Amino acid sequence: MDTINKMIVVKSHKVLPSDVAIKLYESKPDIFVKETCYGVLVTGERDVVENIILDIRKLDPYGIFIKERGFSPGEPFRCRSFRHGGSKPGFHNLQNDDAMLTYIASGLKALDKGEIPVETNKKKKLDIDKFVEIIKGSEVAK
Repeated sequence: MDTINKMIVVKSHKVLPSDVAIKLYESKPDIFVKETCYGVLVTGERDVVENIILDIRKLDPYGIFIKERGFSPGEPFRCRSFRHGGSKPGFHNLQNDDAMLTYIASGLKALDKGEIPVETNKKKKLDIDKFVEIIKGSEVAK
């Protein structure tokens, strides 16, 4: 049996993590569901989980983000109860990712509407010769 773990991060104005968890429970396959502060963890047979995930994404295609997770819930290496508290490894990275999800959702919406990103003019880097000239000029001023 090919078991897979998926992390469903909910950053939505329409759907709550509890809504996703209820939808997963209602699907009734043999899966493990754990609600978290940022979404839901799902563990089960690959085919079953992949099919359910497709339905979950339909709840809010721009507010639900899914990625594969390396460890199943309760795994001693990741579980805080085995490590006597503290944040889980990778949690701080998830916090940083969470801050970007609104921007990612906006980009996905724009792409679906057919909008093409406008290339912005980037500032030119300072030429090395000009930099050396500035340094020499500041030495003369001393």
